[in-house]
Amino acid sequence: MASLKEVRNRITSVNSTQQITKAMKMVSAAKLRRAQDAILQMRPYAKKLSEMLATVSAGTETAAESPYKQVRPVEKVLIVIVTSDRGLCGAFNTNVVKAGMALIQEKYAAQAAKGNVEIFALGKKGGEACQRRGFKVNASFMDVYSRLSFGVVKEAAESIMADFEAGKYDAVEVIFNEFKNVATQIIRTDQLLPIPDAKDELKKATTSNVNYIFEPSEEQIVTDLIPKTLKIQLYRAVLESNASEHGARMTAMDKATDNAQELIKALRLEYNRSRQAAITKEILEIVGGAEALSKG
Repeated sequence: MASLKEVRNRITSVNSTQQITKAMKMVSAAKLRRAQDAILQMRPYAKKLSEMLATVSAGTETAAESPYKQVRPVEKVLIVIVTSDRGLCGAFNTNVVKAGMALIQEKYAAQAAKGNVEIFALGKKGGEACQRRGFKVNASFMDVYSRLSFGVVKEAAESIMADFEAGKYDAVEVIFNEFKNVATQIIRTDQLLPIPDAKDELKKATTSNVNYIFEPSEEQIVTDLIPKTLKIQLYRAVLESNASEHGARMTAMDKATDNAQELIKALRLEYNRSRQAAITKEILEIVGGAEALSKG
């Protein structure tokens, strides 16, 4: 059985840890509200933009001729992994990295064997994990959350689009956590490039029967919409991941706080038992000593 001093030190240590987890939970709760508002405002815009592009591009050859819709034999692949910069958020980052590795093994095993799979890291944890696994990682925007804005994500999207257009990659996929609620995040894998066929979007679109008046021209609008849609799609993935991160950290810190409380209870019980045993031992020694003196 541990000494009273050791148990007291452990109780003090766990109490300090509990205060930290409580504080982290409160910070994540405050950040979650802002991040949740941002993604809830972005979703309708991103959805409507995709529907509009699908509807408009269905009637023009300009979309089919776009360099971002060109389907080529897949030799070189870019996987965009969206994670967080910090840990202490449960399996949030691990699940995304695992999904990325599973995607590579199931869909791009041949390309990976030739060393033709590259990781584009948005978030330090994903980039570091993929580097440890031996993948070539583009870390240019790994610190995206330290300066999170549409401008920064736009630069990342433009870099990816330029590389695809130049033929550096034949396929680009994005893996991220989609925010559902505080306790639930859903792993999503979306094909960013080449742009998927608009038929599926048209089936879901509520604006498919709308007749548009185009100004300056239908072709020009489609040409402008395609790059903008790609940038918004990537920005939405980052915002989804940002909200999911705070939700996951809030849940993880809440559980950590509860576990700390349970540990404190167990340690206090152990402390009381040790103290009781020490007192009993001292009483027995006193009684034994008194008996010895009386007999002497």
